[in-house]
Amino acid sequence: MSNPLRVIISGGGTGGHIFPAVAIANELRRRHPDAAILFVGANGRMEMTRVPEAGYDIVGLDISGLQRRLTPQNLLFPVKVFRSVRRAGKLIEDFLPDAVVGVGGYASAPVLLAAASRAIPSLIQEQNSYAGLVNKLLGRRVACICVAYEGMEKFFPADKLVLTGNPVRAEIVGGNRAEALAFFGLDPAKKTLLVVGGSLGARTLNLATAAALPRLQAAGVQLLWQTGKLYYPEAKQQAAPYAAGGLYAYEFIRRMDLAYAAADVVVSRAGALSVSELALTGKACILVPSPNVAEDHQTKNALALVGKGAAVLITDAHAAERLYDEALRLLADEPRQQQLQARVLELARPDATTAIVDELLKLIKN
Repeated sequence: MSNPLRVIISGGGTGGHIFPAVAIANELRRRHPDAAILFVGANGRMEMTRVPEAGYDIVGLDISGLQRRLTPQNLLFPVKVFRSVRRAGKLIEDFLPDAVVGVGGYASAPVLLAAASRAIPSLIQEQNSYAGLVNKLLGRRVACICVAYEGMEKFFPADKLVLTGNPVRAEIVGGNRAEALAFFGLDPAKKTLLVVGGSLGARTLNLATAAALPRLQAAGVQLLWQTGKLYYPEAKQQAAPYAAGGLYAYEFIRRMDLAYAAADVVVSRAGALSVSELALTGKACILVPSPNVAEDHQTKNALALVGKGAAVLITDAHAAERLYDEALRLLADEPRQQQLQARVLELARPDATTAIVDELLKLIKN
């Protein structure tokens, strides 16, 4: 490896794909500052802005997923795939990568297919406990599959699996509680609830939280509520009358290290990245899986924690009536919080990013 490393990282669509991809790129660059790293995403998706914000170049493909009902877009799907694979092949021939990484999402399939057809070493990073369709289809064509959960041989060839955990942004760990409370203007004598609905927001969580604002204020609970861009204008108005009691709505919380440090309990969707962050930060959590994801994989992610006594599960359908009963109970029960914290910490894999990059460099070396 005397020449600078050249790596393509493909995929995206949500923060659950993008943040692990950036974490892998950052670790690669930490070890090899002269490495050339190119991201490939899907035009119109959030990676096209988030990746450049992280300091990396990205190229977009005109690719989208299959709709669950018959639509004109579905009729165009085979054409888009063919064109995207051809475009990905041209990118690979121009960039000449030593290896390709796929993190899931629409754009990873054409790039991994193009790499496999050219015998370029490829690695998949599967974040979820239930493998995504793209990764399942391509599992036999790549050299290595890094996973975050045990039992993934039901989706992939067992001899290609490496249990690494999910790459998590290094900056979310180690927030100081006193600094966090000061940063958000919170009272150290009160309990704090953090509500996060993923990078795009979550309608169910937002509706339930808005309805619970009077209860939270009456209970003397403080709130950090990340709403997502779409829901923020309404949520900001809803939370404004309660700001004096420390109940705040945010479109997006950039200092998640401090948000986690301030929180006694976290209410969250159960995306793979969120679950990994909760484990790494050791947070007592209530998971409300999104029902609007492929193969209901968020429920499976949540059950992987619940089965080990590391989280509480409330279904999306029951969130309106049950979520804040459970949240207030848990906030008042410190021994139960401590039990959940201890169990979820046992599932943390703080060296996941290092392990994935180790596997990638092995592929290149061999």
